[in-house]
Amino acid sequence: MIPDIKKRAAHRTKIIEGQIKGVQKMINSEAYCMDILIQSLAIQKSLSSLNRLVLENHLKTHIKAMLTSNDEAQQNQAIEELLKLYELTQRSEA
Repeated sequence: MIPDIKKRAAHRTKIIEGQIKGVQKMINSEAYCMDILIQSLAIQKSLSSLNRLVLENHLKTHIKAMLTSNDEAQQNQAIEELLKLYELTQRSEA
């Protein structure tokens, strides 16, 4: 991984870990449902931020290398990976 992105992604995972533990405590203490939902949505935003970092790294490293390769199989793999990711994001929005 690109060092800066790796550092930010590792930091993001620590934040997410703390948020998950917080939700677990909220559930165990029977916190107000809206408070739990708000925290859960914050976790989803944090996961989205982590996904963006990992995607940025993948595009700048693997995808870039595959697309600029003279190997047509590598180029096709890059395209397939991006299409698969596109499909996954479309399903989650439905």
